[in-house]
Amino acid sequence: MEFGICMFATDYSMQAADLAVAVEERGLDALFIPDHTHIPASRHSEFRIGGDLPPDYSHNVDMFLALTAAAAVTKRIRLGAGVCLVAERDPIITAKEVASLDHISGGRIDFGIGGGWNQEEMSNHGMPWNRRWKIVRERIEAMQAIWTQDAASYDGEFVQFDEIWSWPKPVQKPYPPIFVGGDAPGTFKRVLRYGDGWIPMLAEQNNTFDLKTERMAELAGLAKEAGHAPYPITTFGTRRDPNAIDALAGAGVTRCIFGLKAAPAEDVLPRLDKIARFVRSL
Repeated sequence: MEFGICMFATDYSMQAADLAVAVEERGLDALFIPDHTHIPASRHSEFRIGGDLPPDYSHNVDMFLALTAAAAVTKRIRLGAGVCLVAERDPIITAKEVASLDHISGGRIDFGIGGGWNQEEMSNHGMPWNRRWKIVRERIEAMQAIWTQDAASYDGEFVQFDEIWSWPKPVQKPYPPIFVGGDAPGTFKRVLRYGDGWIPMLAEQNNTFDLKTERMAELAGLAKEAGHAPYPITTFGTRRDPNAIDALAGAGVTRCIFGLKAAPAEDVLPRLDKIARFVRSL
């Protein structure tokens, strides 16, 4: 079992590079940074875990720039997109960003992806909400082509381009692991079609947690039926409870990620120390 941190890098929080160094110094294994291009000032979409939307979501530094800063000052930890809202990003540019980041980091990138929850945010990008997962699939497949082919092309409903050249290719072969987020009826179909792992969110509304161990067993069964090795599972919003960690390990989870609220270093570092002590106690 590996352990890591997920925190928005914002204009008021501890900088991503400093956070990455602190995570690595404390013996943790990964740093994930979330993605939002913006937050609409007026929206009807409810925050998925309830309550008011924290300012982290609208004050965040661009995810890829934050991960690049983290890559430049670390040597060991995995660096994750947690998660990239693929439907809001051009696939040719995103393929270049992910491959470049994998090159800069020496092959330490995990590419978490999701469909998002904020309908108005996606509408501002001209993306039809009810087609978002088709858009995600086409963009991921197009990026996979760019990463693995010298002259890549793609012909879909939402993504079309004739043969293009794009380097660098990712250090990791065939490309950085793609972890599919969400826990909808079609999630596992997406994992099996174009994913390399699953990232479920365990934190629910009203400070509750759902370990999703039955769903994990379902994914393991689907992988076996498909003749595929068990898919690695990284959990977001993990509860800091030894019994919960034991249950997750038994269900096949390979990495637990603990969330940190974006804040200045004097607030973040003590909380990070507490998490590191908890991990050592396990």
